[in-house]
Amino acid sequence: MHPIVKPALRRAWRDLNTVQFGMAPAHAMVLGPMDTATGSFLDLLDGTRGMPLLREQGREMGLPDGHVDGLVDRLARSGLLDDATGGGPAGDALREKKEVMERMRPDLASLSLVAPGPGGAVERLAARRALRVQVRGAGRVGVVLAALLAGAGVGEVEVRDLGRVEPGDVMPGGLPVEAIGERRQDAARRVVRRAAPDRAPRSSSKEREGEAARGLSLVILAPRDGLSVHAPDPVSAEPLITSGTPHLYVGVVEATGVVGPLVLPGDTGCAGCLDQVRSDRDPTWPRLVAQWRSGRQRRVPACDLALAAAVAGLAASQALAFLDGDAPSASGVRWEASLPGCDWHAKPVWPHSGCPCGAAEKTKGERASEDEESHATMAGQQSHAAGLAGTWRAHV
Repeated sequence: MHPIVKPALRRAWRDLNTVQFGMAPAHAMVLGPMDTATGSFLDLLDGTRGMPLLREQGREMGLPDGHVDGLVDRLARSGLLDDATGGGPAGDALREKKEVMERMRPDLASLSLVAPGPGGAVERLAARRALRVQVRGAGRVGVVLAALLAGAGVGEVEVRDLGRVEPGDVMPGGLPVEAIGERRQDAARRVVRRAAPDRAPRSSSKEREGEAARGLSLVILAPRDGLSVHAPDPVSAEPLITSGTPHLYVGVVEATGVVGPLVLPGDTGCAGCLDQVRSDRDPTWPRLVAQWRSGRQRRVPACDLALAAAVAGLAASQALAFLDGDAPSASGVRWEASLPGCDWHAKPVWPHSGCPCGAAEKTKGERASEDEESHATMAGQQSHAAGLAGTWRAHV
C-alpha cells in the first residue's frame, strides 16, 4: 500500500490542533487533536512511499512507534485516504495507460470522494470498462448522454435509433452539423467513439459469448418523441421487465426535462405502474394517452439546447451512480424540471398492485402515503432504493 491523502480535498487548519479536509459540506471532514509533527507528516502521504519507508521517516521525525500505522488507519476509516497502488490487477492495467489516466484524473478524483476505501476509486473506474450500456434514442439528449457515459469510461455504449439526422438534432457535444443527412445511428456511434478515452479491452470469442449471456448492464430509453418519456408505453418495456434488465427513462417533453424512473424490474415502479397509478387518479388518462398516440401531425419538439444538456447531465450522473453500485435518487423516481426556472423536483413512481411486474409485492408495507409531493413518501422511496443497491450491483 502507498497511502495518499485524497488530493481532491483541500486541507486547512482550523486552529493549531485541528485540521479540516475539504470545503464542500458533503465530503468535508475535521480531525483533531493533531500535533505539529503529525501535521507535518501528512505531507509525506503523497502516494510515493510504502508503509516501511513511512514508518522509518516517521521515526526520524520523532513520532513514536505505531503512530504512523495508527494515523494511516485513522485516515482510512475516515474516508480520507487513498492507495496509489490499489484497485487490484484491473487498476494496475488501467494505470499503465498513461494517456487515459491523465485524461480521466478529474473523474478519478471525483470517484475518490464517493468510494471511501483506499483504492476504491481506481477500482470503480477500471470496472466501468467491462460494462455494457445501450441508449435507445439518438436525439439531442440521447447522443450527449451516450457520449458522457463513454467519456466517463463505460466500456461499451451502444446507441440505437432510426432515420437520418435532421438540422434540429444538432447539439453541442452531440451530433455535429456535418452529420445532417446521415443515418442517426451511425453518426451517434462516431460521437461515442470520439468521446471514449480508451477502447474497451478486446474479448475472446468465449468471453463475448459470456457477455451476450450476461446481457446489458443498463438500457437508457431516451426517445426523441416527448410523449414516449411523458407517458412511456408499458408494452414496449415488457421485454426489459421479463429479462430483468434495469432501465432508465430520460427525455424532454414540452420544455420539461424528465429523468427517471430508474426501473429495477420486480423491485421498483415501472412504466406499467406509472400508467395504472395515473389511471386511478384520473379516469380520463387512458383516453388522453390514446389520442396523443394516435395523432399523425408532425410536431417540432420543444427541446432547447440548455435543457437538453441539463437532462443529459443529470441522467448520466444517475446512470453512473447505479453502474458504480450506488443507489441513485432516480430509483423508482421521476425527476422533472420545467423552463424557465428549471427547478428540479422528484415524483415517486410507486409500484402498483395491478401491474404484472410484481414490484408491489416487495414494497408492500413500505409506503406511508401515496402523495407524490410528500416528504415522508420521498424518504421511504429513497430508503427502499438504498436497500436495493447491493442486490442490483450483482446484475451489472
